Amino acid sequence: MSTPSSRPSYAAVLRVPHARRTFAAALVGRLSYGTVSLALMLSLTRSTGSYAVAGLVMALFGATSVFLSPYRASLVDRHGPRRALLPMALLYAALLCVLAEVCRRPGAPEAVLAVTAALAGACTPPLGPTMRAVWARLLPDRALLQRAYSLDGVAEELLFVSGPLLVGALVAVAPPVAGVVLSAVLVAAGTLAFVTSPMTAAPGPDGRQKNDGPAPKGRADGQVRALLQPVVVAAAVGVSVSAVDLLVVAYAGERDLGDGAVAWVLAALSVGSAVGGLVNGAVAWSSPTRARLPFFAVGLGLCLAAAGLAPGLGTLIPAVMCAGLFVAPALTTAYLIADEGAAPGFRVRAGAWCNTAVNAGGSAGAAAVGLLVQRLPLPVCFAVSGAVAAA
Repeated sequence: MSTPSSRPSYAAVLRVPHARRTFAAALVGRLSYGTVSLALMLSLTRSTGSYAVAGLVMALFGATSVFLSPYRASLVDRHGPRRALLPMALLYAALLCVLAEVCRRPGAPEAVLAVTAALAGACTPPLGPTMRAVWARLLPDRALLQRAYSLDGVAEELLFVSGPLLVGALVAVAPPVAGVVLSAVLVAAGTLAFVTSPMTAAPGPDGRQKNDGPAPKGRADGQVRALLQPVVVAAAVGVSVSAVDLLVVAYAGERDLGDGAVAWVLAALSVGSAVGGLVNGAVAWSSPTRARLPFFAVGLGLCLAAAGLAPGLGTLIPAVMCAGLFVAPALTTAYLIADEGAAPGFRVRAGAWCNTAVNAGGSAGAAAVGLLVQRLPLPVCFAVSGAVAAA
């Protein structure tokens, strides 16, 4: 399936002119997505005193962010990163600051919180899909692009681990609304630095600068068919990975292992994903991307099913880490396939559809497993979550 590598290194990706500056700026902005959820949840809970209200507001924030993502990406495809991303980011940051101000005092009106959160989610700038589109435009060498996507995926994984830790450190010395303001500053500063980089305006080797109009029906149908496999698999991976969070909590509770055990298992999943992503980018695959994607999805499914049979924490951690080895490669490969089939002026949207699929799958997975775990033995729940990815 693979051959020994004579491939460009990860350093070669970062030696592309302006790549380090642009990538770093995108990561600063995307760190906001790692900090905002916990900071906003803590702020809403403290302000309203109700977990139900906080959960509803967070659901509205997440729903508008996820399901409007392809539309926001279409604005970037049509108008370019500089004209589309910066207004989105500034409006998103401003609305986060409004939320922070409203949450600063107890007894905030629930309707105001809900509307403001929904509007903020609707303005979330698609920094991840845009960064991947920039990589694809400037790196016509598919081997180098695979490295770039792998590096991007691993970095994003680390952001979602470090973001909550940063909020945890901040709320030890400041109120939770400070974390919301920090999220606003990060996204505004990161996006400003990103869109002012020469890399975001450099012409691509294939001349895909913008979409000048709606795609013909035949081309649109072909685009949908090209995206079907990566979007479906990305959604399945989202379902399986989100299921792990709740299943591990249930596993620890069933055996009285404590919350610390949950943290170690979920950290193992992230470490496995990071290692898998780096290895995937370093391997010179001889098989096409569309053939590799089912391999990664099935590997994830089998490892999750095996994790459900773990008799204790000492076996659960390595089993979950093995499952993690397939997560980043599956998502990276899905993004590669989406880019390969992307029509002119559709690159950011293609990546955004994969992003949307992962996030929507994550929400669906959490809800479904929450119902299953009350009705079925844990090993069966692990097997069902793994079967989604394998199927």
